[in-house]
Amino acid sequence: MTSNPVQYRAASVSDAPTVAALHAASWQRHYRGAYSDAFLDGDVEADRLRVWTTRLRHPDAASFTIVAELAGSLAGFVHTILDADPVWGALVDNLHVAHGLQRGGLGTRLMGEAAQTITERRPGAGLYLWVLAQNMAAQAFYDAQGGVCVDRGLAQAPGGDPAQLNGAPVKLRYAWSDPSVLFGRHA
Repeated sequence: MTSNPVQYRAASVSDAPTVAALHAASWQRHYRGAYSDAFLDGDVEADRLRVWTTRLRHPDAASFTIVAELAGSLAGFVHTILDADPVWGALVDNLHVAHGLQRGGLGTRLMGEAAQTITERRPGAGLYLWVLAQNMAAQAFYDAQGGVCVDRGLAQAPGGDPAQLNGAPVKLRYAWSDPSVLFGRHA
């Protein structure tokens, strides 16, 4: 990766534009085929900016967002919702790392940061996430992190608009019954 230290911190509303841009770029790169080209090539960044501005301006006590910065620039982020499911626990709703920095340990460290916060705030809770079935690289990453694929379902359309999907893409649930297995992994 690089010798510059990565800084991890809680996101603030001032991070909304860069988080939205990274989120949109990640969707454009990895969700093509599942999400419509019209959506991905059109208003996806504006859509994500609305979501992230709302999330970060009006933070919910049951969720948190951690950003990773490298040399003052956003390198990645993770957004987690506590108590999202009575069986599976906390939901990692978003995990994205800048394309040029992937495979350098940032995703591993962000998962560890999320797991640490979950175990502090909700001792004994599990952690889970959904990943598109077509995203084989992400599945390999979650497998390497000790996640277990436990369920499948149909992906939900961004903003609830089915026109933003191509057909009925499948999503997979990965789960960690004990998030502490993600501690101590570093970028």
